[in-house]
Amino acid sequence: MTVRNQLWAIALLLTVAVSAAAQDLSAFEKRTTVRKLDNGLTIIILERPEAPVFSYATVVNAGAAQEVAGITGLAHMFEHMAFKGNDVIGTKDWKGEQAALRKVEETYAAYDRARRQETARDETRVKQLEKEWRDAISAADKFVVTEEFTKTVESAGGVGLNAGTAMDYTIYFYSMPSNRFELWAYLESERYRAPFLREFYKERDVVMEERRMRVESSPVGRLLQQFMSMAFIAHPYGVNGIGHMSDLQTISATDAVDFFKKQYVPANMVIAIVGDVKAAEAMPVIEKYFGRIPKAPGPEPLRTIEPKQNSERTVILREASQPFYLEGYHRPAGTHPDDSIYAAMEMLMSNGRTSRLYKSLVRDKKIAVQASGFNGFPGEKYANLFTYFIVPTPGNTASSLAEPLRAEIERLKTEDVSAEELQSVKMRAKASLLRQLDSNAGLARQLAGYQTLHGDWRKLFREIGEIEKVTPADIRRVANETFVASNRTVGMIERLAPAATAPKGASK
Repeated sequence: MTVRNQLWAIALLLTVAVSAAAQDLSAFEKRTTVRKLDNGLTIIILERPEAPVFSYATVVNAGAAQEVAGITGLAHMFEHMAFKGNDVIGTKDWKGEQAALRKVEETYAAYDRARRQETARDETRVKQLEKEWRDAISAADKFVVTEEFTKTVESAGGVGLNAGTAMDYTIYFYSMPSNRFELWAYLESERYRAPFLREFYKERDVVMEERRMRVESSPVGRLLQQFMSMAFIAHPYGVNGIGHMSDLQTISATDAVDFFKKQYVPANMVIAIVGDVKAAEAMPVIEKYFGRIPKAPGPEPLRTIEPKQNSERTVILREASQPFYLEGYHRPAGTHPDDSIYAAMEMLMSNGRTSRLYKSLVRDKKIAVQASGFNGFPGEKYANLFTYFIVPTPGNTASSLAEPLRAEIERLKTEDVSAEELQSVKMRAKASLLRQLDSNAGLARQLAGYQTLHGDWRKLFREIGEIEKVTPADIRRVANETFVASNRTVGMIERLAPAATAPKGASK
């Protein structure tokens, strides 16, 4: 097929794809109901009666970026605490447990104050207070029915029960048979009616172990932590989402209650439900259960804005491990009008085996085993990073990858993307959308996420039209604005040769 014929074929496919996206939106609008309850909670219901099941996603518009100094890690803690039940599920005697949990907090506050005293600390007193706190935990644990919430969901046919915490949000989700919808409404609403923080310190230990595994024991984890703190000197994006270890060792259930009351309010949440659910029948049930959650004002917007970067920043870790290269450039938030241009550049540069970085650094030059990138790191709600990461082949150093990467970046800045290449990017954007529509579970997460970030779930479909409008001139403009040395942060792991082993019999 000639190049001209290839272009005509791609153009025809693109026209069909964009038309299909528009039809998809029209069809979805007819089956979608959006309602805001009196308490401020936003509900989205997409009727999809292909099978007698439904999936949901609850997005709380609070992630690690909403934490403040001293309480980092709390957003992630709620991902763990949300499976602990309520005053009926997960307890043998809620009145008795409440009293026991109050004792846990009283003894922890005394212990924490004593152990953090900077001068004249009485170690004997600290050990005594720690024992009293741990004894109080043991007393409270006697009231706990372990995993009862999870077992209740699973015994009713629930699958995929999980949660996740990002810099921008926290999400909860699972799927259930449609005939258990009212049970779901009760269980899910109970998570947000009040904080039930049983086994808080047990889960805090779990989170600390996660940090040890992901950061302290991982060279790439350590690099990412240093890279983020170097790229963001003011904004919370500079703090690892799992929290500082010293904060995790200190935060209390009392701190968690304060965070919950501020962030876990209906006005700061969106719930999307997709599947065999009729909105007319579901809404009264939702009103009955979720309407019980007290109305409260939404949290104040984040105050801190990352100042403009005006000098290149570099962090180098020298370790006996696989070399690794990171390069990030500040870009506007995901709500910026240029977001579709950044999305197109991501697909062009780093999306799969057809991307420029893969073809140049992996396939042709064979200097990397992986060369990719991600747009919107570590979040999208605020100004963030367009980031590249490369893993070199044996014999190549991390620093040797900078020049070939920047050669590809310069092409973006100085050469127009060909019509064929740009059309390919746009077709892949359509394919990506179709993949997101495949499952009820995936679609529920997307609808809730887009409603939260953009204030309109339809943005999920409209992105295709926005990417369709991207031109070679747009890409050159944004590339020249973004990919400049003074806006760049570099992170590298340079391999440190392991110490030589002394031969047997050699003197030490």
